[in-house]
Amino acid sequence: MGILTTPQLHWMVRSKNKGLRASEVDYCSQVIDSFRRLLELVPKDKGADAVNNRLIVDGANGIGGLKLEEIKPKISGLDIHVRNSGRGEGILNEKCGADFVQKEKVVPLGFVPEDVSFRCASFDGDADRLVYFRIVSSSDTRIDLVDGDKILSIFVLFIREQLDIINGKDNQGNEVLPTRFGVIQTAYANGASTDFLKNLGLEVVFTPTGVKYLHKKALEYDIGIYFEANGHGTVLFSDHFVSQLESLTSELSSKAAGSSQHQAAMRLLATSQLINQAVGDALSGMLLVEAVLQYKGWSLQNWCDLYTDLPSRQLKVKVQDRNAIVTTDAERRVCQPSGLQELIDGEISKYSHGRCFVRPSGTEDVVRVYAEASSEEAADSLAKQVAQHVERILG
Repeated sequence: MGILTTPQLHWMVRSKNKGLRASEVDYCSQVIDSFRRLLELVPKDKGADAVNNRLIVDGANGIGGLKLEEIKPKISGLDIHVRNSGRGEGILNEKCGADFVQKEKVVPLGFVPEDVSFRCASFDGDADRLVYFRIVSSSDTRIDLVDGDKILSIFVLFIREQLDIINGKDNQGNEVLPTRFGVIQTAYANGASTDFLKNLGLEVVFTPTGVKYLHKKALEYDIGIYFEANGHGTVLFSDHFVSQLESLTSELSSKAAGSSQHQAAMRLLATSQLINQAVGDALSGMLLVEAVLQYKGWSLQNWCDLYTDLPSRQLKVKVQDRNAIVTTDAERRVCQPSGLQELIDGEISKYSHGRCFVRPSGTEDVVRVYAEASSEEAADSLAKQVAQHVERILG
């Protein structure tokens, strides 16, 4: 048996429970074949040739880097270079990996000046999180970060476009493939991403923080998609929807083979087979990102330009009893202690694009404060003002 990542094990359990082939070989074959089919379905007029096929991946010195090294010779259409591959040259997640890159927004260890300007991806140590980035300059450690919110956004655009091709944009109420498409976020999703998704006319719902809540909610939809900013997330397709999609693909294959509808249906079917629906999976997620970028003919800059994140700040306030904070509305508002939410609302009203919430930690006696505003200074100020209210009332 080869190298097994944690997401791969989850995929194998899910497949076995559904009575499907569920070996390590089956996982690799399905992921690689689905990616190949998606590349074959890239329209010639989408300008895929403009996308640089070189991809540099930070494996976080973990199992994901080792797995990618193992299977990359079988992945066509990409020139993959792995840094921090897990072959012994570094410590697991030490100044590398998705969590480090997403939080610190600096170049991980193991990268070289020649990597500047190329598209880069970062796994976390057990390969269930994924973020993308670009190194700005060889003389600077800063990066342009593409986090889980933007991964969610590009997947949403791709899936929505395939549904529009199949159903026709103006055929509401008379769709060929009726679909309830839900996007699930937590309060920590950047407000700019939420506005972007809502402006697309999508149903965006919120759950408390945690993958278990996001995943459970996503199961309620024909297609449910969630990602946390840290890069953990996936896309879920209901069994009923996949059955309908398979029937439609078969029907179109006999009646309208090669039509735009037929190709869109095949893209959605390949997507449902590529993405790991059991759990967040950096490897399958990365390949879906790469397929979508080629489909759209996008560079990393095009992707970055979808929207501009609002500046944010997070603080922790030590309190005697974290359970004194009780939240509602998916942790976005406080109902206990009385009067605290009114104070938070008052502070928010002072700032352009202001948003702030507080929630108790699940592990220690602290209250976490998250604030957004139109500038870094404003976000810092809002977070500090709300933290002072929390400390005065609960400290």
